[in-house]
Amino acid sequence: MSSEKTTEVEIRRQIAQARRVVVKVGSSSLASAATGLDLARLASLVAVLAKRQLAGSEVILVTSGAIAAGLEPLGFTRRPHDLAQQQAAAAVGQGLLMTAYTQAFAEHGIRTAQILLTKEDLANKESYSNALRTFGALTRLAVLPVVNENDTVATQEIRFGDNDHLAALVAELVRANALVLLSDVDGLYTEHPGNPGAKRVSFVPAVSELTAEVHRPGSSGVGRGGMATKIGAAELAGAAGIPVGLARWDQAAAILAGEDVGTVFGAATKRWSRRHGWLAHAASAAGQLHIDHGAETALTTTAASLLAAGIAWVDGDFKAGDSVEVVSPAGVVIGRGVVAFDSAVLPTMLGRTHQSKPVIHRDDLVMAPTQGG
Repeated sequence: MSSEKTTEVEIRRQIAQARRVVVKVGSSSLASAATGLDLARLASLVAVLAKRQLAGSEVILVTSGAIAAGLEPLGFTRRPHDLAQQQAAAAVGQGLLMTAYTQAFAEHGIRTAQILLTKEDLANKESYSNALRTFGALTRLAVLPVVNENDTVATQEIRFGDNDHLAALVAELVRANALVLLSDVDGLYTEHPGNPGAKRVSFVPAVSELTAEVHRPGSSGVGRGGMATKIGAAELAGAAGIPVGLARWDQAAAILAGEDVGTVFGAATKRWSRRHGWLAHAASAAGQLHIDHGAETALTTTAASLLAAGIAWVDGDFKAGDSVEVVSPAGVVIGRGVVAFDSAVLPTMLGRTHQSKPVIHRDDLVMAPTQGG
């Protein structure tokens, strides 16, 4: 994958001209625990997105707010910590949230469809493909997908963790031309925005070069994301070749038009395949292959496949076709790939130089960003 960097002007132009754009909006932009859904804000955002869709773009909305929308009807003053209560709030709020979107978009002549996802839905190859087909069918029918994490059933183990990460995965899944993250902050700052002297960072060529403070969470009491999750989403999308814009919810029109608001993030100039994107970011590893120094050198410096001769030992219970992690002698995960043999068979093959079929073919292997490949 190419590491060439693009300019800020080019990134903003790409966002403005994106044929397929994923837009994510956070809970704090749509609702509060005290008053529930802010229908005026929602309608304002919908008007911007509807205009973009009617102008010929394909818009996919990833929305938070189901739990937040359910708090006020249930009498909660803040987001509960108990998972069962969060799920109850989501069950109440999801219907309210989707009804509001359906009615608001209908005023612009746009039909919507609800898509609820858990981490498992994208980790499994079959359901990942099913999700892709669903998105494709909806966009071909000019239906605007409204995506949210399925908080009603999601447990801690199968949660994305935040909708910023979900939005980046959806953008990668549908091969979006741009990802826009909207929240209650107007971009990335050199330090906490409340501090004197804090300056907005308008362009981040590469997330690895960031020096700004990003770890302070929001204070709305209704969301679970923060600036750090948005940085992570920008890094994931950028690695997949997708330019990212970050802005306040009421700057949606401006950031989508390529204006100088918020923060935009550079993207790799060459996209990897959807299969490699799934391996790198969505697939759940069913086990680990611990390799020797020779195999590590071959994988990180050449386009070699992983052979049985280079595997020291195997961890986990997996089947041929599952995703597994490749671990260096130092214990560092250096890649992930689709294994060609069951875990029950592999131990009998280890160290055998005459075994010619790769355990992981190079076409089914994604190396970590700091490694080769």
